[in-house]
Formats: sequence, structure tokens, C-alpha cells
Amino acid sequence: MRLFLDSSVLLAAAGSTRGASYYLITTAQRDGHSLTTADYCVQEVEHNISKLDPICAKRWYKIIKPRIRIVAVRLTTPQILVYSKTKDRPIVITSLAEKAEFLLTLDKADFKGLLGTKVYGVHILSPAEFLCIG
Repeated sequence: MRLFLDSSVLLAAAGSTRGASYYLITTAQRDGHSLTTADYCVQEVEHNISKLDPICAKRWYKIIKPRIRIVAVRLTTPQILVYSKTKDRPIVITSLAEKAEFLLTLDKADFKGLLGTKVYGVHILSPAEFLCIG
């Protein structure tokens, strides 16, 4: 399956080896999943990683980042997209452009109303929700 990861998932994986985000990323290849994120998300992670324990940065650069395909963020889509959160609109658009089957996020505030739904065929779930259905 093609999974698109929001920066919240990437930060969670870097921050802890015990959560669904880390498990999903480290077992994706074995389970036949491809992982993609936008350069926009990577910039957000690398801006915020210094606020975490130094081991988190090491985990990000050595374990997490090498497992993920990074694509340029897309800002437009041929589909009509009504979504009020301006900062996260590029994430939804890029996941659509990459033909992801799932957009995984932990950002319940900004993705409120979209979690558990589909946008033009892309399921929007948390990593734990995805693991429960997978």
C-alpha cells in the first residue's frame, strides 16, 4: 500500500520507539508498504527535532528518514478541495498527487473532520487506526 506520512507521524516516530508511528515505519517494507512524505514535512520535522531529546535527531537521520521517499510538495490539484487549514492543505494535495491510498497523521486538531474519512479516495487515519485495519 502507498502511505503518505504527515510530519506529526515522522516526529512521533523519531520521538519514541514504542508507538504505532515508529512500528509502522520500521516494518513498512516487510509488510509491503511504500512510505512517502513531502519536503515540506521534512522541513517541519528538521525544524522541530532540536526541541526533542538528542537521541530523537539521531533516530530521525539514521532510521526514519532513510526509509521514506521524499517528494516536492504540490500546491494545486485538479480536484476541488475545500479544506480550511491552509498549512495542511499542501499535505492533502501532495498525498493526492502521489496517489497515496492512505494519509497518516496524528494532527487531530488540524485534520479534525477529515480523520476517518476519504478525500478523493485517500483514507485519512492515524497510524494506530491504519495498523488496526491492516
